[in-house]
Amino acid sequence: PRRDLHRTCSGAARWLVYPRPDPGHCSGQTERRADMIERIKTDICIIGAGSGGLSVAAGAAQMGARVVLIEEGEMGGDCLNHGCVPSKALLAASARVPRPTYAEAMAHVRASLAAIAPHDSQERFEGLGVRVIRARGAFIGPKTVRAGEAEIEARRFVVATGSRPMIPAIEGLAETPYHTNETIFEQKDRPEHLIVIGAGPIGLELAQAHLRLGCKVTVIEAQKALGREEPELGQIVMDRLRQDGLVIHENTKVLKVGGKAGEIWVETGAGRIEGSHLLVAAGRAPNVHALGLEAAGVAFDPVAGIEVGPDLKTPGNRRVYAIGDVAGRRHFTHLAGYQAGIVVRSAVLGLPARERQDHIPRAIFTSPEIAHVGLTEAEARAKFGNGIEVVQVGFDKSDRAVAGGQTEGAIKVIVRKGKPIGAGIVGPEAGELIAMWAMAISAGLGMAAISNTVLPYPTLAEINKRAASAYFSPRLFESRMIKRITRFVQRWLP
Repeated sequence: PRRDLHRTCSGAARWLVYPRPDPGHCSGQTERRADMIERIKTDICIIGAGSGGLSVAAGAAQMGARVVLIEEGEMGGDCLNHGCVPSKALLAASARVPRPTYAEAMAHVRASLAAIAPHDSQERFEGLGVRVIRARGAFIGPKTVRAGEAEIEARRFVVATGSRPMIPAIEGLAETPYHTNETIFEQKDRPEHLIVIGAGPIGLELAQAHLRLGCKVTVIEAQKALGREEPELGQIVMDRLRQDGLVIHENTKVLKVGGKAGEIWVETGAGRIEGSHLLVAAGRAPNVHALGLEAAGVAFDPVAGIEVGPDLKTPGNRRVYAIGDVAGRRHFTHLAGYQAGIVVRSAVLGLPARERQDHIPRAIFTSPEIAHVGLTEAEARAKFGNGIEVVQVGFDKSDRAVAGGQTEGAIKVIVRKGKPIGAGIVGPEAGELIAMWAMAISAGLGMAAISNTVLPYPTLAEINKRAASAYFSPRLFESRMIKRITRFVQRWLP
């Protein structure tokens, strides 16, 4: 067959392959192109244009690598289109005074997405020199991916296909109308009574937003809600949600669901619950289906995701990286972005790079917010025994919180050998306040670095300094040795 060599805007070489002429036609006729396959050779091929994939594409392309980005669905992935952005936009709209209507709140969600979408658009990345292919990508060999009418051979591959809502095996669910986070933002009319299965971040955030917008909301959780958080901090959130009118059934199993649009019922171990709409928020499943991972020699599990090492490479094929939700780690957008930086250092610059997990923060944006980084007290005691110290300070010790009438909440810090190894915060702006502790743990800073930091007064950030002061106060003010030294120095000072 005849082959022509072309160059894309990103510099990627591609062979255009044409089939041999049909013997039944005269040799002077135009060759058929119906089966044309575009063959591309590139440095990095990325499958998935979510947070992680886009970060790798932007970084690699701007450093001079040839990049091909494959995306079958919407640019921006789940976070932009169905997750972090729309949920926070809905929470923000629901907290406004005066309270908007349900339709107005959903209009704000759409406006927020429209404002952010250009940053993740195909046009922007093509402007960076990335070749974007809008098709399903799947491996057809250890070093080749097929996407639409193109076959891409790359030095390195990055699988960043994210995750999707996990649909539990509940009797009757397949025959019952229900929402997930991928469809709930298309809801036009306010649900009269929203039943939510799952009390994770998605379930609780959307539950509180709908509660504020005038819906009756019932949440059903098979285990303890916020079970990963510090118990006393998580309890503050759950108490507040219940005070606001949210009905939450913890440690309750869903046995069966049924009904029709507007008339939904759920059978649980605690009885029957009737509502108008159903939201399934029971966790996430990695998008590993139809990727041809077997052909690439990449090991994966439909629940745990793709197997990777600390360098984010797959053991069975060292050409292939996996990042974000599909890599089976914690499902955070910022974790995918962090992992993207590791891939860029490794795949683009050839530098050794390995991920850490101890400094990755998390936050749930309910009111009050709750955030955490590092080890919980229980995890720290299991690892270090009694070799840790715990300090806890309430927001009632923050002058800014008192002035703003936001004293509900507390900060809890786990310390070992003078350094924080974990911190949890529940209260106003917890997602922002956790940043100082994430930086301290990441950089290996001690509690003295926090206490010595000068912050503007009055700010909520001072609660972090209050926690550091609570750690040092017994050492300074209750130590007999310090008092002896002070008396000695005062006696001899001129």
